[in-house]
Formats: sequence, structure tokens, C-alpha cells
Amino acid sequence: QVQLVEDGGGLVQAGGSLRLSCAASGSIVSIRAMGWYRQAPGKQRDLVARFTSDGTSNYRDSVKGRFTISRDGAGNTVYLQMSGLNPEDTAVYYCNAVIISNEKIRFVEREYWGQGTQVTVSS
Repeated sequence: QVQLVEDGGGLVQAGGSLRLSCAASGSIVSIRAMGWYRQAPGKQRDLVARFTSDGTSNYRDSVKGRFTISRDGAGNTVYLQMSGLNPEDTAVYYCNAVIISNEKIRFVEREYWGQGTQVTVSS
């Protein structure tokens, strides 16, 4: 079984910074993609930033230049450094990963979600 464990988040004033982390663990064979989505109250869940299997990263336009996604050497932990936060960034942030895992005698590709972490930016 694969798990995504998130850390970080909290309350910060506008212009401040926060860092989120997400660690994947379990019977992981490979990680196809890994990154962050967010969902504000009453809105859909949107991509914030993610890595794909070829190592490229992409960001939603509104966070470019303010947020940076990175990962550790093993590639099983991703970080989201958020700077220049504004109230529009307030949302629950979810870690997302597409992972191939070893389930007994076969490899299975699934999408996984973290439990979500609240980021609140006050004006």
C-alpha cells in the first residue's frame, strides 16, 4: 500500500512564506508524477505545481515566480516553497501522485491523494 504524508501549511500574513512537504512511502516501484493541487471553498480542485516522470515541472500561471516545487534525491518527497503569498492562495492544498506500486505479483499504477493541509493567508 502507498501513502502520502503531508506536512506544513498554516496561517501566514500576506507577503509571507510557507513550505509544504509530501512524502510517499510503501511498495513504490516508480513515481510517474507528483505535485500539489489546491481547493478553495466553493471552487474546484486545481493544479498548483507538479513534476512529471521526465523531471519537468509545471505551474499554474498565478503562482509562477512565487512558488517553487522541488524534490529530494530519491524523488519520493516533494516540497512546495511558497513565497509572496496573498489571500487568493488560501485553500486546502493536496499532495497528488501517480505511482506504480508492487501489489503482490503485479505492478499497478494508481493515483493517490494526501489528506490535505490548510493554507490561510490573511490580508
